[in-house]
Amino acid sequence: MGESMTWVQALVLGLVQGLTEFLPVSSSAHLRIVSSVFFGDDAGASFTAVTQLGTEAAVLVFFAKDIARIVRAWFAGLGDSARRGLDYRIGWYVIIATIPIGVLGLLFKDQIRTGARNLWLVSFMLIAFALVIAASEYYGRKQRPIEQLTTRDGLVMGFAQCLALIPGVSRSGATSSAGLFLGLEREAAVRFSFLLAIPAVTASGLFSLPDAFEPAGAGLNASGPQLLVATLVSFIVGYAAVAWLLRFVARHSLNWFVGYRILLGLTIMGLLAGGVVSAT
Repeated sequence: MGESMTWVQALVLGLVQGLTEFLPVSSSAHLRIVSSVFFGDDAGASFTAVTQLGTEAAVLVFFAKDIARIVRAWFAGLGDSARRGLDYRIGWYVIIATIPIGVLGLLFKDQIRTGARNLWLVSFMLIAFALVIAASEYYGRKQRPIEQLTTRDGLVMGFAQCLALIPGVSRSGATSSAGLFLGLEREAAVRFSFLLAIPAVTASGLFSLPDAFEPAGAGLNASGPQLLVATLVSFIVGYAAVAWLLRFVARHSLNWFVGYRILLGLTIMGLLAGGVVSAT
């Protein structure tokens, strides 16, 4: 059992979660690194999952009109084949694409909370996946708008989302890169990536709520009020981050995040090699 979390730690970690959840830099890696480097302990996988509810609420609010339209179209299309347009298809793509991470998340729940949080693995994945993002920007044709989304796109991006179970990969990085490799426009890939994250992250956060109060793994233990405040902070900051990223990717490549990921990964490897921080 880990030690109790302080209010400063809860606020800082909530801020980090909000800032990094939607950028292709891996929020779980940042929470793991910040809590180790500055607080000398792991924030814990359950704290990470619960504060993700805050950032997920930000996506729900930001895309509320889109989500309502997709849900209405999906139900309408079920009963009337004449009403099966783009929104109906996107509804199905999100459902189909969520199945792989749902299955793997349940199967590897214990590994995610323990061994997969090793800082050597986190720093290696930050660098390795930076190269994947760079390759997707280089090889992706970026010609297909969201209107041309297919079942295959949904499935491939759904399987890519499973990589986010490894701290250091980045959910938005994995799914957006897959979208670029499939030839989607950058904004289309990122937008579908956000919609795709909603069921998986919401389920993961709700599933982890009991463990956050009685942690199954090692790490700092947050109280109920601390979890609530950290989640609220992550919601406010996360909303701003979504709005910013969608504007950013309309005009800039994801390569801006590649250099940052490599620099961060190398820095953490240096700290680990020098014995400044512990890998576990």
